[in-house]
Amino acid sequence: MNILLATQKPFAAAAVKGITDILEAAGHKVAKLEKYAEQSDLVAAVADAEALIIRSDKVTEEVMAAAPKLKIVVRAGAGFDNVDLAAATARGIVVMNTPGQNSNAVAELALCLMIFMARTQLTPATGSELLGKRLGVQAYGNVGRLVGQKAKALGMEICALDPFLTDEQIIAGGAQPVHSVEELYAASDYLSIHIPALPSTIKSIGYDLVTRMPKGATLVNTARKEVIDEEGLMKALEERTDLKYVTDVMPDNYAAMQEKFGMRVFATPKKMGAQTAEANVNAGLAAARQIVDFFATGNRKFQVNK
Repeated sequence: MNILLATQKPFAAAAVKGITDILEAAGHKVAKLEKYAEQSDLVAAVADAEALIIRSDKVTEEVMAAAPKLKIVVRAGAGFDNVDLAAATARGIVVMNTPGQNSNAVAELALCLMIFMARTQLTPATGSELLGKRLGVQAYGNVGRLVGQKAKALGMEICALDPFLTDEQIIAGGAQPVHSVEELYAASDYLSIHIPALPSTIKSIGYDLVTRMPKGATLVNTARKEVIDEEGLMKALEERTDLKYVTDVMPDNYAAMQEKFGMRVFATPKKMGAQTAEANVNAGLAAARQIVDFFATGNRKFQVNK
């Protein structure tokens, strides 16, 4: 099979070698499209591809239309909103992600951002401690559980909301369950977001929820930019001068936020959650193994467009 590794933001060299070794050992041919400049470059490169490994690259209906042989797309990472699932399903293309492979990296970053904001962005000003503070985790999956467990080791109290888990499962994961998003925000000194960008979640976090947070609270977003209602967040930060926002997905209105709120807001220059050497390699190798297994046995365990 012809496998295309298409990464505008390339994998580490060790990951590329590992991916290539796994695929070639199984008898597949590997082509690479790295650091491409335009979406049209991806469209032009997929003509012979039967499988595609991507990172944050956008696999649109146009890309799929240009790839008549394409049978599977694997997004090396947890999120998959950069793939048009409806178009893939209509064309009979299987879409998978690699859940759990970069979870630890994202969880560590979430805690890093909390500490960064608690200690006034590492300036000499007096900061605060995480010990004894209450952390709310919105979505208690692979990343959320790790965030909760690491925060608990720092002495934080953990509560979590996840509509796909029972109270017993959340408790077993080390958190106290809450039963509404309003209750979660009202209870959290720090609120760590881990929900996907879906029609039901896009712009779901805004003025109403943020203003429910306790005095001095910090909202932490290492999930997706799209889940934030940026106008509503701006209004909340204007009215509640005690609140803070920190993220690794830069808001569209970040310049305006910085001008108005100064050190109460912070965004990394690019998405940083999976940017560790370990996560880079883990997700890439998992993607390669899933493609090998799919063609060898038909395994669709991690299919997301069922």
